[in-house]
Amino acid sequence: MITRSLGATLALALMLSAALAFAATPAPKPSLPPVPQGAEVAFVSHIQKTLPAKYATIAAAERAGYFRYTNEDSSGSISYANLHWTSADWNHPSQLWYDVHGNFLGADFSEPYVAGKPPSLWGVNPARWQYFEEHVHYILRAPNGTIIYGHATSAAKFTAAGGNLADPQAATLVKMGIAQSTSQVVRVFTFPAIWDLIVWVKPNPNGAFAWMNPLVHPSANAAHSDM
Repeated sequence: MITRSLGATLALALMLSAALAFAATPAPKPSLPPVPQGAEVAFVSHIQKTLPAKYATIAAAERAGYFRYTNEDSSGSISYANLHWTSADWNHPSQLWYDVHGNFLGADFSEPYVAGKPPSLWGVNPARWQYFEEHVHYILRAPNGTIIYGHATSAAKFTAAGGNLADPQAATLVKMGIAQSTSQVVRVFTFPAIWDLIVWVKPNPNGAFAWMNPLVHPSANAAHSDM
C-alpha cells in the first residue's frame, strides 16, 4: 500500500500534469469499420501469424527490449514499449500489449508525427492512425517496493521545470514534486509526437481495429478509461 506521503506526492503529480493518463493505445476513430478492409486483411493476417511466435510471453518481449509502462487499461491491456518510435516494418511494433495473466493481445505501430500526413503503410487506411502529442512518462517505486505505472506529464511542464526532452532525468521529476527523490524514479522517458496504429493480434470478433475485444476480460482493477 502506498504511504500517505507518497500518495500526496502522486496527487500533486496529477495536478501538475493535466490529462496525465495518456492512453497507450487510443480508441480508434469511429468513422471507419473496425474490421480490416481490402489490403488491410493481409497486414492483419501477417501480424497475427508472426508476432505471437516472437512475443508469446512477457519474458520474450523483455528480451527483445520492451518494458512495461502502463497499468491495465479499460480494454484489459497492459502496454510495453521499446522506445523505437519508428516501426521499420510490420514485424517491429513500437508497443506490445499483454493481459494481467501475461497473454499476448496486440500491438502498436508508430511513425514520427507530420501534421496532416498520417502514414500510408502496409495497405492500412491512413485514417486509422492516431495522433499522440509529445509527453513524458515516468515509473515510480513506492517505499514498500511497489512499482507505480501509468503516469505522465506534459512536455511543456517538464521543460518549464528545466527538463530536457532529449535526455529526461529523474531530477526534473523531483524538482516538479512528482518524486521525492531520484532513487524513487525507476524510469523516465519522452514519448515523442507520433502517429500511432493499434491492432489486435489476438483474434477479435469486433474487428482487429476495434477498441474492445469480447474475448478479453479486463480484471476488476482495470482502468475505466485511459483517455
